Amino acid sequence: MLNKQVNDSVFSAIYIEEEVSDYPRVKQILERFPDIPHVSCGRYGEIFNRNSQNFRLQKRAPALILAKKYGKMVLPAPEGYGFKGGKTFYFSHMLNCVYDCRYCFLQGMYRSANYVLFVNYEDFEAALRETMQGCPGASTFYSGYDCDSLALEPVSDFCKFFLPTFAENPRGILELRTKSTQIRSLLEAPPLANCVVAMSFTSHEAYHQWEHKVPAIGKRIEALQKLQQAGWPVALRFEPLIADLAMVDHYQRLFEEVFAALNIAAIHSVSIGEFRMPSDFMKNIVKLYPDEALFARPTQAREGLMWLKQSESESIPQIEDLLMGFISREQYYRCTI
Repeated sequence: MLNKQVNDSVFSAIYIEEEVSDYPRVKQILERFPDIPHVSCGRYGEIFNRNSQNFRLQKRAPALILAKKYGKMVLPAPEGYGFKGGKTFYFSHMLNCVYDCRYCFLQGMYRSANYVLFVNYEDFEAALRETMQGCPGASTFYSGYDCDSLALEPVSDFCKFFLPTFAENPRGILELRTKSTQIRSLLEAPPLANCVVAMSFTSHEAYHQWEHKVPAIGKRIEALQKLQQAGWPVALRFEPLIADLAMVDHYQRLFEEVFAALNIAAIHSVSIGEFRMPSDFMKNIVKLYPDEALFARPTQAREGLMWLKQSESESIPQIEDLLMGFISREQYYRCTI
């Protein structure tokens, strides 16, 4: 049975590339949604990200597109992204996110709010195995750059497919970056020491103002509790930090709530990161939200990224000091990309 967060109302239609129409995975997904229009197409670019599309308008009734991924499946992660240790990579089995965070760079990256699910998992798996074999030591693979890793798990079965790959390759570390509480696949599987569920948080105030359709902070904490109790490594990603006059007090409250619920010593890693995004994406988002106060704040360009000006950066050391009152320095890193 589909989780109530992923029901027939999520998709306005399902488009299927002709090349993948006979995939068993595709047929299973279509059987779950018999009452939604099923439309055949040649390539997903016919439906996704055309020049005439508008992200905000399409977000009201996005479609799901089932497609085949070509080209490089696994890419090197940019320097400054993620925790240290070995070579780092990322891969994207999906484009776009079911949530609607106002600050999300994806709405500046794509004109389309449709969801693209690449269903040729076996090709991803082959690329992951080849990459791991080419690394002499540990290597880390980040999922959740172009999407939320878990939000569509009841539809995609992403974890169900890829967890065995990492179970067989313990030197490869998988990070599932998410805001989702869709953790059933994980709880039904044996925990893996090399699979880290990294949950993202902002303050309660930022959540209510800018994170739409996202599970409540308390629900995300409950999900982490269940995962820890089941033996899964968990991590915390406090980003983006968006400054306000009471930012330190807001994060003091959040840290107390989160760390009181978890086994702190068993947390894999904790990171913070300022609000930032590529300059071109920022320009596109400002056009979508000309009246959004967040994007009217003073910004500064640095190495191709737009950052909020010093009022936020000056708060970062205070937030770091707060954080060090709960965790060890070895558990912490700052995300700068």
